[in-house]
Amino acid sequence: ANCNTIIMTTTWIYHERQQALLCGQHALNNLLQIQSFTPDSLAEIALQLDQMELNFMSAGNKNGIASKDYLQRLAEGSGNVDASGNFSIEVLRSALLSRFNLTLATTLQETVRNIEITNFDGFICNKQSHWFAIRKVNGRYWNLNSTKERPEQISHFRLAAEIEALRNEGYSVFCVVEIGALPGECKDEKELAQRGQKEFWWSESDLLNGTGNRGYSNPWGNVGSGMRLDGQSTASGGNHGASSANGVINIEGLTEDEMMQLAMSASLQPGSESNQSSASLLDVSNVMVTPEPAQGTEGAVRIQFRLPGGKRLTRRFLKSDSVKVL
Repeated sequence: ANCNTIIMTTTWIYHERQQALLCGQHALNNLLQIQSFTPDSLAEIALQLDQMELNFMSAGNKNGIASKDYLQRLAEGSGNVDASGNFSIEVLRSALLSRFNLTLATTLQETVRNIEITNFDGFICNKQSHWFAIRKVNGRYWNLNSTKERPEQISHFRLAAEIEALRNEGYSVFCVVEIGALPGECKDEKELAQRGQKEFWWSESDLLNGTGNRGYSNPWGNVGSGMRLDGQSTASGGNHGASSANGVINIEGLTEDEMMQLAMSASLQPGSESNQSSASLLDVSNVMVTPEPAQGTEGAVRIQFRLPGGKRLTRRFLKSDSVKVL
């Protein structure tokens, strides 16, 4: 007997979530649908670009490395990466060009502006220090913003309007000039772990049906209440976001800003534990702040603080320092 076998294939969508301020890295990897770049690899590119800029300045000035402009640029530090891990557009451009021979161009560029927007396969969007990608996967466009819980579909009909709306909000929008040159989408579940972190993969069919779950399933998701081997309660299951059950808040999946807002909100609640104990926590009159350890000191760690006005400060401490010192 002859049998006709129909093989159903699933397309997978890679969507890295926000970690610290590494949205530039997430935007690149989401655009490529491969975990290709790490903070270290992008930082190395940033340092190379900084050195090229310094070499150019010294060569173009009669005083060389002793010139005022060179010394001022040197004092300003890197122009391509800051202490929090935010990378410049030049780093992203150089990364795509050197590893994948792909070019980023602004969508307002004359040679690009006259091309139908839906001909392009991918976009990188930037506003201030935030980056995210829009990528065509299996013929559909997806907003892969790392601050979103899941990929969000953008129809071909809405794409031009979405790009225009982003520009009106102050975003700079760049497109991948080479059409059809981005790495192909993943259609083999066996490749998920090879191409990226498994918990960041989503089934396209599930997303379209509104039932999307990550490629990674929580092994504790269907277990009753009790204690896990890692000491955490199983009551929270596989929930994501700031859901609350029996007064326990699950912060898994929240961005840094969302966790900060949650902590601030909790501290302002009347009668909250954090409010009641604030007096004792703030009693640091007898604490001696030690000098900042030199770079490379054994046992030293870098800690970043976000001040109420939004400014960020980074300082080194010893692992042996108490919380009150911080």
